[in-house]
Amino acid sequence: MADVAATKKHGSKAKPKMKANGKIKVEKAKADGPERVKVEVKRQLFGTDGIRGMANEAPMTPELALALGKAVAFVAGRNKAHTPRILIGKDTRLSGYMIEQAIAAGICSMGARVILCGPLPTPAVAQLTVSMRADAGIVISASHNPYQDNGIKIFGDDGFKLADEMEAEIERLMADASLLGPRPTGPGIGKASRLDDAGGRYVVFAKATFPRGLTLDNVRVVVDAAHGAAYKVAPIVFSELGANVTSIGVKPTGTNINKDAGALAPDNVRAEVVKRGAQMGIALDGDADRLIVIDEKGQIVDGDVVMAMCAGRMLDDGQLAKRTLVATVMSNLGLERAIQRKGGKLVRTQVGDRYVVDAMRKNGYNLGGEQSGHLIFLDHASTGDGIVAALQVLAIVVRTGRPLSELAKEAMERVPQVLENVTLRARQPLEQMRNLSLGTAKVKDALGADGRVLVRWSGTEPKLRIMLEGPDETRLRTWARDLANAAKKDVP
Repeated sequence: MADVAATKKHGSKAKPKMKANGKIKVEKAKADGPERVKVEVKRQLFGTDGIRGMANEAPMTPELALALGKAVAFVAGRNKAHTPRILIGKDTRLSGYMIEQAIAAGICSMGARVILCGPLPTPAVAQLTVSMRADAGIVISASHNPYQDNGIKIFGDDGFKLADEMEAEIERLMADASLLGPRPTGPGIGKASRLDDAGGRYVVFAKATFPRGLTLDNVRVVVDAAHGAAYKVAPIVFSELGANVTSIGVKPTGTNINKDAGALAPDNVRAEVVKRGAQMGIALDGDADRLIVIDEKGQIVDGDVVMAMCAGRMLDDGQLAKRTLVATVMSNLGLERAIQRKGGKLVRTQVGDRYVVDAMRKNGYNLGGEQSGHLIFLDHASTGDGIVAALQVLAIVVRTGRPLSELAKEAMERVPQVLENVTLRARQPLEQMRNLSLGTAKVKDALGADGRVLVRWSGTEPKLRIMLEGPDETRLRTWARDLANAAKKDVP
């Protein structure tokens, strides 16, 4: 979760106290140091996936939501000859009602029109924003966080998340309402309406991403919607394509999203898959923009393996743009080797699906994702979509007629990976941490081409993240502890 500034009260109004905006840049290692992510400026209201926090506490308050609605409406309506239209979707958190109404009020106060979509997956809001020619789409969700949290993320009229610069402008407008100019009165005030068939429209879109000529007849799947945004649409998509669907995590109460369900707790799906003899289990997170796949034996198939399967298939079919897959620095070395064996290439970005999408758009790539299960099929969707990703995996299973466990095992051979997190008193530039740099250089020399070392600061706290990959897990764990101790000597 991104660090945020507390609000400061001015009379009866509360405005967010803004901090400097900045970007995080991936910086490759020098010969004597680790591959690392350099943080240029760390604090900002918008994190890598919107604004997030405890609902009804700063910053995730109705006052902030009202200010954000005004700012988004102002930006969306600038230089437009028509009244701007802004979609709002949400997940199933109790606090969604409060935040939705506050954002809608802010939008209407600027003379713009609100279209309320109700509970809907994040990727559905992005897709509907484009298909309805709306000027922006807003999602109210804290994704995989517990129900007490909530968040806000914004899509532009092209269905992509806003650029850092645009988010910075929205922050400035939220901090200083005088920049918005006079507000309309009388007939100039905006209005809100509800899009009753929003879910149905997304179902049609999602089904269209499944290859023509294929069906899911006689395929048994288990779907866990995490009591979240996809609790209605996910089972419908798979069943209308012919699958025999067992649905769990589809009874939201407003306080049970992600609780012992979905991608955060895949054991429920694993048990159901084995119990019912299903070919595949699909565990979504709260806003359904990522998934965990379960094979017919109840084994987890993570995002790296799914990317290896899908990229391999697309390479064979000549459909992988520039024969390149995009992943983050956290993806397993085994994925990179699997793509190279197929004659392809892996490009890495810093952690965060938005950075994967940025690299894809800038360079003309069409497949990317994260180990965590954010998978972006840019030929179909502008952001991660767990349902669409699951359909692509099912298409491979149906086409080949082979069990998912075999396909996953064949797709890539995982290299042992060890993670070590170290909480330190304060941040220091990695290049100034002499003991850590010397230790990292020794480990890199010992691993050679057989492994990787990644050392980076967390984006939200003074925590150093150390990741090692190589053939011997026991040695990796020893080296990871050694590097952690070296970092503690540098920041006593």
